[in-house]
Amino acid sequence: LLTLAFDIIAGESTALPAERRAALVLALARAAGAGGMVGGQKLDLEAEQTPPDEAGIIRLQAMKTGALIRFACEAGALIAGAPADDRERLAEFGSAIGLAFQLADDLLDLTADASQMGKATGKDAAAGKATLVALHGANWARGQLHGLVQQAHALLEPYGDDAQLLKEAATFVAARNS
Repeated sequence: LLTLAFDIIAGESTALPAERRAALVLALARAAGAGGMVGGQKLDLEAEQTPPDEAGIIRLQAMKTGALIRFACEAGALIAGAPADDRERLAEFGSAIGLAFQLADDLLDLTADASQMGKATGKDAAAGKATLVALHGANWARGQLHGLVQQAHALLEPYGDDAQLLKEAATFVAARNS
């Protein structure tokens, strides 16, 4: 699927100027490569031997999970030809909801049952995975989720009602129960 994303973005049938297609390809490559998803996976594997501290967990999650969410949020601004400050604001929004998504996922792994999730739960704890929930507990994580949603909403304030759907997406990511 990842290579298909590059194919679609770079393809001439994508009705975007070549410079925008090139910017999208570069942004996706960075999000998926050593500084993003692949690098995050490497850190995740290393964490099995040497558990990271809080900063290391946040970096791992920002790269492994958050980088592609950040890209997806920034991509809309790139496609629209938005100014650099809007692209960065939406990328930061993506980073906030990326971390919120991972926190919610880790909370659900700890607190939900398999029938609710549609998959096995408790895997992170059983595997001794380093997560922020394991490090700080469920109550702390719930507070962080609330703060990340507030941060995401604040980043969208300049767009007023035009950003309502994105605000709802941020709220959903943190409040999901499966």
